[in-house]
Amino acid sequence: MATQSKLDLGKQGEQVAVTYLESQGMTVLERNWRCRHGEIDIIAEDDSHLVVVEVKTRSSRSHGTALESVRPAKVARLRMLASRWLTTQPRTFEAVRVDVVALERFAGDFALRHVRGVV
Repeated sequence: MATQSKLDLGKQGEQVAVTYLESQGMTVLERNWRCRHGEIDIIAEDDSHLVVVEVKTRSSRSHGTALESVRPAKVARLRMLASRWLTTQPRTFEAVRVDVVALERFAGDFALRHVRGVV
């Protein structure tokens, strides 16, 4: 049961992130893109930039904040996955950016933090 509610929380957080990104003028191209090397939560376009978005949703800080959970190794993996995704596309982008949308839900409401260009 706990696993299911964790999955539900993640899905809810991802939908909140999509709604937020679209409200910021981004176009969501894909969600939950997978290949044998991993998964990208959201692939979006921001002007002429490809944006790979990692969504982290937490309901407590017992294991740190949502943002703290995205470490440099994860960012490097997302960059590698972005290059793999790009090989499947007929178009090009001016640049590739990795963003993190960190969501924390306490008392039913989500607090959202969007960090652009994580390195």
